[in-house]
Amino acid sequence: MPLQIINLTKKFGEQTALDNINISIDKNEIIGLLGPNGAGKSTLMKSIVGALKIDQGEIIFNGMNISENEIESKKKIGFLPENNPLYLEMYVKEYLQFVANIHKISPARVDEVIELVGITPEKSKKIGQLSKGYKQRVGLAQAIIHQPDLLILDEPTNGLDPNQIIEIRNVVKEIGQQKTVLLSTHIMQEVEALCSRVILIHKGNILQDCPIDEFKGRFNSLEEAFASYTAVS
Repeated sequence: MPLQIINLTKKFGEQTALDNINISIDKNEIIGLLGPNGAGKSTLMKSIVGALKIDQGEIIFNGMNISENEIESKKKIGFLPENNPLYLEMYVKEYLQFVANIHKISPARVDEVIELVGITPEKSKKIGQLSKGYKQRVGLAQAIIHQPDLLILDEPTNGLDPNQIIEIRNVVKEIGQQKTVLLSTHIMQEVEALCSRVILIHKGNILQDCPIDEFKGRFNSLEEAFASYTAVS
């Protein structure tokens, strides 16, 4: 199993953000991570990439405990956070070259990834001059430039227009054929278009972890299923 999350608990003061979470993720899956705002999705993603310290439990990635092998683990994980932090004063190609240098990878990979995410016409512009759609593509490029085994995307199409959404989805779908992708989103069409499996988290607990058809089950739509599972009883 490339990723195993075992009895993971994370607290912020008195509040339990993740409560004894257990997940196993195999290779070449695109998994939809769903949940209402404040459910614990971002906390889970940040714990996996090592941006948050784990209180209890462990995360095993490619056979290594990520808390004990932080640098080695991060070399094989790509992360696009929801706020997509970019250096706006840098030029697109310059920024991606900078990321490539950090990972000690060939400059040829920079051109390859620029082509893959469809930003060739924009590569000589400053990042601050780009539309939101192109900024998202730059963020996606930095997340995949080192060809990670696991790609974690937090709301990757948030705020994009319909054409941009389709383009980003196509890139993610292509990546998912060779890599494991964990995708957090509120857009159910995205889940339906991309994911084979759904993990639903609510109030720090996993309510569902199953194939997408099973999640939908008796409901007419994923939205209906989501509303029912997360309804206040």
